Amino acid sequence: MPWPFSWLQIIFVLIKRTKLRRISTTPKMTEQEKQNHFSSLFKNGNYRWRICALLFFATTINYLDRHVLSILAPELQSNYGWSEIDYGYIVTAFQAAYGLGVILTGHLLDRFGVKLIFTIAIAVWSFAGMAHAFAKSAFSFGIARFMLGLGESANFPASIKTVAEWFPKKERALATGIFNAGSNIGAIVSPLLVPWIAIRYGWQWAFILTGAIGFVWLVFWVMTYQRPSAHPKVTAAELALINSDGVETSQKLGWGQVIFRKEVLTICLARLLTDPVWWFLLYWLPKFLHKNHGITLTDIGLPLIAIYLFADFGSIGGGWLSSRFLHKGMSLDKARKLAMLICAVCVVPIIFASQTSSLWFSVALISLATASHCGWMANVYTLISDIFPKKAVASVVGVSTFSAVIGSMFVATAVGYILEITDSYFIIFSIAGFMYLLAWSIIKIGIPQIKPVKF
Repeated sequence: MPWPFSWLQIIFVLIKRTKLRRISTTPKMTEQEKQNHFSSLFKNGNYRWRICALLFFATTINYLDRHVLSILAPELQSNYGWSEIDYGYIVTAFQAAYGLGVILTGHLLDRFGVKLIFTIAIAVWSFAGMAHAFAKSAFSFGIARFMLGLGESANFPASIKTVAEWFPKKERALATGIFNAGSNIGAIVSPLLVPWIAIRYGWQWAFILTGAIGFVWLVFWVMTYQRPSAHPKVTAAELALINSDGVETSQKLGWGQVIFRKEVLTICLARLLTDPVWWFLLYWLPKFLHKNHGITLTDIGLPLIAIYLFADFGSIGGGWLSSRFLHKGMSLDKARKLAMLICAVCVVPIIFASQTSSLWFSVALISLATASHCGWMANVYTLISDIFPKKAVASVVGVSTFSAVIGSMFVATAVGYILEITDSYFIIFSIAGFMYLLAWSIIKIGIPQIKPVKF
């Protein structure tokens, strides 16, 4: 079995043991009935989880490639004499391309399908990641970041669309949480891998080697991916499970017909407020730890690993939480919104992260926030597939991500100016702490009932 899928064997064994123990607690079932019941749990097949594994590794590579610059930023800033404003512009170049890209790729994904467009996108971002090694100025780094952002913009629209095509609604939040956890695995791997490569071989090779990993993933993607209805390894029973939510609208949906709905605008506004918090942490966290706690390139690994490891738990846990609420009989509306509210509340303590002199207390507060953000996003992405038909999912993810990136662009530039003027992170963390509660309130008002829209 190819290496990206071997980890699923462990998960299925654990699920099997858990299910058998649960069955054994029911005294009315005979041994034969237990085995028959267990067989029925898995007779549908599990190929969809292999597709989820591919998305997980794609997201891991996505975040590994975009993290390289943030980890090397203190060294590059010293080598090239960048100001905080210069660095803010470089970050903004990535976000501008990302914002333009999600609009384009969302539409292309819905029109031409996931396999072709995602293949092109990952080839583009892998080349762009490697191109950083040849940059010599803030301007040339900005060009490389622009191309990287253009390619990487396809990852989440493609992944959410794939989940909508391969999973029934009751499994989508968990599947989304799993593939989204790859973002934090990438963030965990990067502080281990990038400093080692940079110290041993030079910073240029950190960009070249990490960029090349995307081409390895492409081999598995091209060999493996097809739509579930055309895939030879998807059983009839698994296909029936995938399509168990019923037939969606078959009418052709215009782009404008989809994106100007109240539900889309609500999701866009919520992401406009919350995504910039994540992007800020993504690009300024190593610099924050360096400034406030003296963390350098050689010892940055452990704090970042701790922060993004907790974010991984949050991603899977947030998806599991709303799925658990659904299994306990909660309505779809209540399950999603309650899980999101819990995540929003848990972000608030980050306002104290810059006020403590303790490195690990600061790391703990940031870890709670990153975990909560990832749990929040697992449910926001699933919310889109709860409301919109599969043929419109990538477009909605694209336009909502565009709004998030627009907010992040302004925030990136604003953060550069705030740090240049105040030399303090307190204002930034204070604003970040309450953005999720505000966004949750907007979703509560703008989408009073989570249910499929009618066209």
